[in-house]
Amino acid sequence: MAGLRRKGIARMAKVASIPAMLMAQRVAATGRGLLSGAERGSITEEMLDAAADQVFAVLGELKGGAMKLGQALSVAEAAVPPRFADHFREALTRLQQEAPPMPVADTHRMLDLQLGTAWRKRFLHFEDQPVAAASIGQVHRAVWHDGREVAVKVQYPEAEESLRADLKMLQMVSGAFNTLLAGTNARQLIEEFLARTDDELDYRIEAAYQRRFAMAFAGDPQFFIPRVVAAAPKVLVSEWMDGVPLSRIIANGARPERNRTGLLLAEFALCSPSRVGLLHCDPHPGNFQLRPDNRLGIIDFGACASTPNGIPRAVGRLARCALTEDYVGMEQVLREEGFVKPGAPIEIPPLQRRITPILTQINGHDFHFTRAFLQEEVARSLEPENISLINARAMRAPADRPEYAMLGRVLGGVVGICAQLDAEGPFIALAEKWIPGFVDSESAAS
Repeated sequence: MAGLRRKGIARMAKVASIPAMLMAQRVAATGRGLLSGAERGSITEEMLDAAADQVFAVLGELKGGAMKLGQALSVAEAAVPPRFADHFREALTRLQQEAPPMPVADTHRMLDLQLGTAWRKRFLHFEDQPVAAASIGQVHRAVWHDGREVAVKVQYPEAEESLRADLKMLQMVSGAFNTLLAGTNARQLIEEFLARTDDELDYRIEAAYQRRFAMAFAGDPQFFIPRVVAAAPKVLVSEWMDGVPLSRIIANGARPERNRTGLLLAEFALCSPSRVGLLHCDPHPGNFQLRPDNRLGIIDFGACASTPNGIPRAVGRLARCALTEDYVGMEQVLREEGFVKPGAPIEIPPLQRRITPILTQINGHDFHFTRAFLQEEVARSLEPENISLINARAMRAPADRPEYAMLGRVLGGVVGICAQLDAEGPFIALAEKWIPGFVDSESAAS
């Protein structure tokens, strides 16, 4: 028990070191800037450049909640200023796929506890060295007793304690991540992770979600979901899936591969709420692969949200109003859905300043997601004259409609990945196909 307590204290110290690193770099950079007469902007860039490696190294080393936050933030990588985009890309790609493995003895002990001491009889072969390590567990390649190749996800022995402790500590220092990735609401992400902790720690819940997705997409020509073979609270066995990780496509994929992957990723996010009644809520590149048959393979269903009614029709109505620049109709929908406090006015100019540049990127049904586009969007969202749109006294998130916040975060993650892919294609047509109210223009005025 004392050992666990010492480990917990050490983890807290490392998490707490993140804002300290940023502060130290700021002080050092400011001192150099004062001596050299450098501009304020160059000081900030220098501080970020020097701090990034240290911060993300800590996230990857700790796994648990720290690494989970790093993976979630990775989708915002495309919005990082060009000067140090490569620097962030490398650090975040490592976070998506790498973490120090647990000792083999610990892996065997967990399998003993979860599958029984005769667990080896269930496998024809089991590889002791993991092929992937993530935030709360690692994956081993194996062959099931019937000859099927399988992926065996084994949870780290202290995952529950470290995950909860990390997330609570990260709540306290979440402002540090907004310094690194402007426009990122790290605190909201952490609160979502805390709310879903119990679900993610019990692999039986993940297995139930995965079975629903696998059943809904069985035989689908575009998507592949590995079937669940066996599940225990801390061990999950699924069919093995071969494919090219999205991180590799982002790094050096050919143009057709980039476009297809982006379109598949967007369609999966848009169609799942109605086809499955669930939303896959962990959109980072490590959870997707492009298979040899050109289908998109999806893994990791620990974070899912129930969508029994699919995507709310109001989302389509708002999107249609934005495309037609119908700000009167947009205000009507916002008020009907409770996004505006009763009687409070809405400022139209900030809406126009945010929407008009997006419309210029649309060519018929096609849209081109680029890093430059996302960087400009983040910059616009932080301009003083547009802040009122984000933090206006009139605006609020409906407390009784949590699906809006989750859907917004997932679609924001998809946009971030598509920008990393530099994907171009008929994204507007996908929205028309899968978002209720998008095509029916009369619904926007009803």
